[in-house]
Amino acid sequence: MKISVLGSGGWGTALAMVLLENGHDVTLWSYNEAESKVLRETGENPMLKGVALPETLKLTSDMACVKGCGVVVLATPSFAVRETARKLSALLDPETILISVSKGIEKDTSLTLTQVIESEVGEKVRIVALSGPSHAEEVGRRVPTTVVAASRDQAAAELVQDLFMNPRFRVYASDDVVGVELAAALKNVIALSAGVCDGMGFGDNTKAALMTRGLSEIARLGEALGGRKETFAGLAGVGDLIVTCTSMHSRNRRCGILIGQGTPVPEAVKEIGAVVEGYYAAATAKALADKTGVEMPITEAAYQVLYHGKDPREVITDLMTRAKKHEIEESWV
Repeated sequence: MKISVLGSGGWGTALAMVLLENGHDVTLWSYNEAESKVLRETGENPMLKGVALPETLKLTSDMACVKGCGVVVLATPSFAVRETARKLSALLDPETILISVSKGIEKDTSLTLTQVIESEVGEKVRIVALSGPSHAEEVGRRVPTTVVAASRDQAAAELVQDLFMNPRFRVYASDDVVGVELAAALKNVIALSAGVCDGMGFGDNTKAALMTRGLSEIARLGEALGGRKETFAGLAGVGDLIVTCTSMHSRNRRCGILIGQGTPVPEAVKEIGAVVEGYYAAATAKALADKTGVEMPITEAAYQVLYHGKDPREVITDLMTRAKKHEIEESWV
């Protein structure tokens, strides 16, 4: 199949290589010609050092590459999804399947990224969200990886399975688009918080508690917004949470470590050198929690540290000394 991948960051490049390995005709689009030229001249993506780009991978900065494609993969940073989808709208063939692989929530609207895409391209295409525990650095090196493809259209989700699956890349299907996308975006807040704890020198006990209770509040918000609770116990939820909270591949965790070590938040975000989705997701998640009335103490604490300069150690004390609770909220009811 003819496929274009829009966004030549590490993730877009890694997925393009999976598709190419599976026998598809793949073009990788860069936002500008300078980025495309680097890939062409060096034969590798600087975000995937040591991974050679196949000679059969087509490289371009012309978005017209999407014409005639049966599938388009949208792999831009979350803040660029709306602009890219708007430009795509006039170029896409009817019935094209559009796969959103970015993770985030739009800042000003609190929309998930497939909702953003749908608002720009309308109903002319079918949209699938692909998510899960999947560092680009490992996918590029063909490390076994498993993700989930979510769509309201079962045939579209199953087609994505067929496109991507091979002995090193496994895809499950789901119809819970809301749950999968919210899990993908909100876990970045917890991963950043886990990094802060690492930076302050806390141990495994602290991180385990943070991940467990963080997942609980993510699931509460996700369910309130229309997701299914079981999705948060799956690949897009606990799976992605584990990998981003524990790995140094995670930009969110690395940024949190800097903050925990005392680096001012703006400097820490800048030092990472790429988009730290958890920083932006913290503000959006707080807004959604306030709107729905869902209690999210860890997210609230992260927001106070990131946007109001609150001391992380003070925040930890506040969380540890909150009023006592039942772990399972329905207990003894």
